[in-house]
Amino acid sequence: MTERVFTLEEANAELPALREHLPRLRDARQELIAATERIETAVARDGGGVAEPGWFAQQQTLKTEVEYLVERGILLRDPDAGLIDFPAEREGRRVFLCWRLGEDDVAWFHEEQSGFGGRKPL
Repeated sequence: MTERVFTLEEANAELPALREHLPRLRDARQELIAATERIETAVARDGGGVAEPGWFAQQQTLKTEVEYLVERGILLRDPDAGLIDFPAEREGRRVFLCWRLGEDDVAWFHEEQSGFGGRKPL
């Protein structure tokens, strides 16, 4: 499978949907972690199974949201911050267009090896 390469316009066109999907992903992940901790605590306490009905639903939601990103070629970097990268090219080299939930538009990029800390304005 060939990696998708985004233009700035294509990346920005993904943002309305991402503003809906990323909070669901983040919330499902946080609920799944909390449910797992409750199960682990109960098992350590009495060794028994624990009914945690939300665990399976949150697992499915998380899976669905991650698959949404994968199908579009979008890279999830930090689910809690809603940080994602779009593979792109700039001046003939591979870079990542960088966006975080809450930002208006894709306005940053970084080199392959630098990550979020090395992001620069477009």
